Amino acid sequence: MPPADKLDVLQGTLDLLILRTLQWGPQHGHGIGQAIRARTDDILQVEHGSLYPALHRLRRAGWIESEWGVTQNKQRAKFYRLTARGKKQLVEEESRWRLFVKVMARMARTQE
Repeated sequence: MPPADKLDVLQGTLDLLILRTLQWGPQHGHGIGQAIRARTDDILQVEHGSLYPALHRLRRAGWIESEWGVTQNKQRAKFYRLTARGKKQLVEEESRWRLFVKVMARMARTQE
């Protein structure tokens, strides 16, 4: 279980986080996880056991492509990039996320 100030990524949000991260350019798997942590001020953490299966699933869906490359540390790694289909999917995922946030805010207000 993560510490109280850390959040596990909710099921269904990982696709959005990965697609959004790749919108800024190609990245290797570990770099994607690091970018998510950095852009959320270390609040969201994506475990490798969740990240890599999601990357494979997104690749099979045609939303991302991968190719082998070399990291800044001279390590061989698979780099992922967003496809045209992935860009369209990102728009859909963001729309769903905005609706989810709106509904959750409404639920929180009705509980007061």
